[in-house]
Amino acid sequence: MDLKTASALRRLRLVSVPEGISWIVLAACTIIKYTVAEGFDAAPVLGPIHGVLFVLYVIFWADAWNRAKWNAKTGAMYFAYSIIPGGGFMAERRLRREAEDAVIASRARREGVVEAS
Repeated sequence: MDLKTASALRRLRLVSVPEGISWIVLAACTIIKYTVAEGFDAAPVLGPIHGVLFVLYVIFWADAWNRAKWNAKTGAMYFAYSIIPGGGFMAERRLRREAEDAVIASRARREGVVEAS
């Protein structure tokens, strides 16, 4: 994995958790607004924050998809993580694992270790 691909995956990973948190908090505040506290409205504050984080996620997702050469299934999966509540946490975990696997593979190639098939 080259440096630009690793950077693209890292950016996507770093924005995925805040985006996931903002989605959950916005959904919780909306539920509270319509059930418990009728005067409570956090959407004017939380909506734009979540919107910016979502747009950043989509931009970083497109860059990572382009650089990592994901197939359509993998690209769609990472996009779906931005839509489901808490999906950002799942995306971060998978991206971290992918980065760790790339580091291990790079070290193995450098040391001349051949993978058993």
